[in-house]
Formats: sequence, structure tokens, C-alpha cells
Amino acid sequence: MFKKILIANRGEIACRVIKTARRMGIATVAVYSDADRDALHVEMADEAVHIGPPAAAESYLVAEKIIAACKATGAEAVHPGYGFLSERASFCEALEAEGIIFIGPKPKAIRAMGDKIESKKFANAASVSTVPGFLGVIEDAGHAERIAGEIGYPVMIKASAGGGGKGMRIAWDESEVRDGFERARSEAKSSFGDDRVFIEKYIVDPRHIEIQVLADGHGTALYLGERECSIQRRNQKVVEEAPSPFLDEVTRRAMGEQSVALARAVDYQSAGTVEFIVDRDRNFYFLEMNTRLQVEHPVTELVTGIDLVEQMIRVAAGEKLALSQADIRLDGWAIESRLYAEDPYRNFLPSIGRLTRYRPPAEGRSGAALVRNDTGVYEGAEISMYYDPMVAKLCTWARTRLEAIDAMSDALDGFTVDGIEHNVPFLASLMRHPRWREGRLSTGFIAEEYPEGFAPTMPMAEEAGILARIALSAHLIDATRRANHLDRLRPAQGLRRDWVVKIGDDYHALASDDAVATEWRPGEAVWHGTIDGRRVTAQLRPFANGMRIDWQGLSVRTRVFTPRHAELDALMPVKLPPDTSKMLLCPMPGLVVSISVSEGQEVKAGETLAVVEAMKMENVLRAERDLTIGSIRAKPGESLAVDAVIMEFA
Repeated sequence: MFKKILIANRGEIACRVIKTARRMGIATVAVYSDADRDALHVEMADEAVHIGPPAAAESYLVAEKIIAACKATGAEAVHPGYGFLSERASFCEALEAEGIIFIGPKPKAIRAMGDKIESKKFANAASVSTVPGFLGVIEDAGHAERIAGEIGYPVMIKASAGGGGKGMRIAWDESEVRDGFERARSEAKSSFGDDRVFIEKYIVDPRHIEIQVLADGHGTALYLGERECSIQRRNQKVVEEAPSPFLDEVTRRAMGEQSVALARAVDYQSAGTVEFIVDRDRNFYFLEMNTRLQVEHPVTELVTGIDLVEQMIRVAAGEKLALSQADIRLDGWAIESRLYAEDPYRNFLPSIGRLTRYRPPAEGRSGAALVRNDTGVYEGAEISMYYDPMVAKLCTWARTRLEAIDAMSDALDGFTVDGIEHNVPFLASLMRHPRWREGRLSTGFIAEEYPEGFAPTMPMAEEAGILARIALSAHLIDATRRANHLDRLRPAQGLRRDWVVKIGDDYHALASDDAVATEWRPGEAVWHGTIDGRRVTAQLRPFANGMRIDWQGLSVRTRVFTPRHAELDALMPVKLPPDTSKMLLCPMPGLVVSISVSEGQEVKAGETLAVVEAMKMENVLRAERDLTIGSIRAKPGESLAVDAVIMEFA
């Protein structure tokens, strides 16, 4: 077994690998860029080596720097994590040339499966069912239009070297093909250094289901069940689960056996994932094989009890798998929610900044459920614009799917993140969505259920009653503490009994002896308690004369009044927000890639005004109505803060 390994990655996956290596008694080496000098993975590793500037192309993607770090520290092997160099056969070969072991598959498998175009050709030759499409080189946008017409709309345009939703567009007609081709090629060039794209038929109402495979160098190849990854936004996975609520045992076995056959055909040795698109009749089609560890691997670990990172290390060290297909059992249900640094109320645009507060829920047993949080940040850490916006992967396990979902809902309600915008409100709202809870999923779920984006909603009557009682309990505890120097809810001495709680513009009359039990203390961010016997977890954030409460995707501002003060409050004038209708504001911190208009130009609704890049994604800003450009305030290449003025309209 190895004595020391280097992790050629950053963030939560680097921390994840370090945890398993530490348990196995293996020393670890971290690498870091200037932006990651104070990162958690650097602190966790036994050693750390600086490898360059923040841009990945000058640090994490430079194979020579990784190899030099191995030589300097004596690392015998490299775990690549996912992304960066994890699927580059040339990196694997460069390591081998230096006598350093790559903890992953051999170059042959990486080459055969790592390129989406070549992998589909290989799969076709191996009689694996694939989606109809064009696998050759697409010369230009005109060529793309002709191919799409032959395949039939809608079509999917995908980067050959892509992953994580980068360089991917759906086109429903000719105009969308041309624009989608240019955008996909530009993103592919920026993210992967390879601008090749291919086109395939887009399956309507598809599910994205993948099979985890595990193989060694001694002829053993297994499948470890499936993961349902259909909850996606802009082709980026958001929530995953294992097993799938859609598959039956016959389909599961067929997909697993086909995945193993493909792995054997390329002499696969390591953990890998075969991805399929599945239609409403459970017909499945090969999409790609990811020759690396997947972001969503924890849910497979939770339902199988198998540490995939450990198995990768053991296989790379030449060991034979101590498992057979008969040993693989799926126990219970696991859910993973990806916590991203993005603003769900502004179309999920990226957010950067310092984590002024970062308090995940406690890991381990929580009643009959299990909570796991894979993360690469800490309170006080900086979320940078240079890398993927993922902050953490929150996972829950329970005996049944609904129990796992309810455990996730409670864990999200207790996950405190301040300093940046994040998608916890959206994830929490999703957990109580009827269609999600019923398992009626497709990759179009978010677009279909949130066609206007995710927006704040006012609570229903029952929800408002719970929120009002939380607000009143906090108010009474604080008032009692100040009056009697107590720190928990007791019968208030000298406090009135009748109160009014304002939620938004609505007023709710309550009595101070409503059935609420809590140990909450003033200053605590998370409120735990029971209301009419129901367990409730919420987050409280004070503001002037009030409290903001976040619970199950709802975010409301509350104030507690006496009845007379409530009457007077209702007479107060409402302050209106400033008018920005004649401005194009930068929706996220990012880099201006291009300005598509000039001063005085008349544009139609839907036309492109500017393109802003943030966290490796290009965001096209379009005109919402017909208008005339007044002054342009930003230039290509300029870095802008959120809400910075890009241009004004006449």
C-alpha cells in the first residue's frame, strides 16, 4: 500500500480524499493556487505545495507542476478527484513515465471513454444502445444547422471534452442551433481548452440515471446500483439520490450488466460511472462514461456501505477487489443536495465573497436518519470567482425515500450560511415539492416547475401560523431574558398575553401561551423546537425591530407588536425601491466578455446586449423589451461587482 499520495485537486473533493487516506494510514499532499492559500484542504493535508496563480490553466491544470510537487514530496501516487486533470490520458501517461501511480483507470480507458465523440463510437461498436446523433467534426454554425435538421428537433449540442453542464445547449429550432453552437463552442474552449462539439437527438421528458461501476486489474468488474440525477438546472446536477424511484429490478440489472460489459471492453480499472438517458418507457441510451469519481458518489456509498475512494486507492495499488456482485446490496435511501454559491432569487446567478457564518448541521445520526456533509470551506473562507461555485454536498440517509427527504429538509433548515447568496432556500423548497416527493422526475423538472425562476413566496395559513409562533417565542424569550435575566422560555412575569405578529403585510393575532417548546437562546442562528408536537427547525436573523425567519424555503421578515402598535404600523407609508428599469445591471460578480451593442442603437426584445463570465460559465444578458441604448458604462475585459451598471437605456 502507498505511504504517501498527492491530491491533484481542491475544495471538497480534496478534503474527501484526505479523510479516507488518513483513515487508511496514508500521508497526503495538497496542492494549492494563490487563491487557495488558506483553503481547508491545505490545512487538512500533511503537506502542501504551491503551484501557481488562481487561474486553473496556470495551476491545477498544469501537469508539470503536479509532477514536480510529487517529486518534491515523495508522493507515490496521485488521486485526481474530478474535473481538472482527472480525465486526461496524457496526464496519466506523464505520471507513469515518472514512476508515479495514477489513482484511476489506465490511459486506454480514459482515451476510449473520456472523449464524448469517441466514446459514442466505441459504444456503438460494442453494441451499446446510444442516442441518435452526429459524432463527426462540426465545421461551423451552418454545418450544425444542417445536421440538426437531419436528426430532427429538438437537439442537444454538447462539448466533446465537456462535463458539469459546461458547453451544453438545447436547441428547438434553427436560430437556437446557431446561437447554441457558438455559445457551446466558446464555453468548451474556455473551460476545457477544446472547442469541439457534437450534436445528438434530445429525448423529451428524459431521466438522467447513471450506474456506478468498480473494477480491478484482476478481471473483476461490478456495478453498485444506480443514481437518479434528473434534478438539473442548465444541465448542472442539483440533487441526486440512490436508488432511483423509477427503475425496476429488471431495468436496473440490464443497465448494470451493460455498464460492466462496457467497462470490461476498455479494460477499466477503478471506480467509474456509465451515464444513461432513460425515457418514460424505461428505454435507456448510453450518454457517456466518466472515467473518474463522480461528484454524487456519496449517495452510492451511503446505500452500499462501500468507500469508493478507498477502493480506488486499493485497485491502484494492485490489490484485488474483495467483493463480488452478490455482495452488492442496496440498503435504504440516500439524497444529496449540492449547496452552491448562487442567488436563487436572481436566476441562480453566481455569488462570491467571504463566508461570515458557515454552520452546517451536525454530521452523524439524527434520529433514524444519517447526515453527512462533504465540504471544502470553513467559516471565514473566501468563495472565489475562479472555481466551481459548490460550497458543500449535504447528504442524508434513511430507510425509505420519504424519510430521507424529510431528514434532508430538516438538515437544510439548520444549515446556516451568511456572507454570500446561496441556494439553500431553493433546495429546502424543493424538498417539500409534491412532484419531487412523488418521484415524478425528468431533467426538465426545474424548468417546468419553476418557469419564471425561483421567487420568494408568502406562506400559506398553516405555515404562517408556525412562523408567527416562532417569531413570538423568540420575542418573548428575549424580552423575558432582559426583564428577568433568564435564557429560556418560561411563563413570562409581567409580560402581556396578547400579541400581533406581522409577516410581510399580514398581521396575525397570537397569545403568549401558544403551545411552543424551545431551548433557543438569543443570538443563536438556528431555532429548534416543537409546535403542537411537531418538530421544527428554522433560522433566525435579526434586523432593526424584527426578525427574518428562514424555514422550508420560505424567507419572511417578522415583527412583533402589541395590538395597538400593530394598528399604528398599518398606517405607515411604504418605501418604494429605486427605479432601475432603464439600466442593465451586472447580475453577478464577473468578467465582461463582450458588449454586443453600441450607443444609440435600437434593439429588439431578446437581442443580446452583453455576455458576462462568472465561475467558468458564460451568461448572455438580453433585452427584455424593445429599447434604445443610451450610454455604455462597461468595457470588455472589465471585472464588475454585482449590480454594477453595464449600460443605460434612452
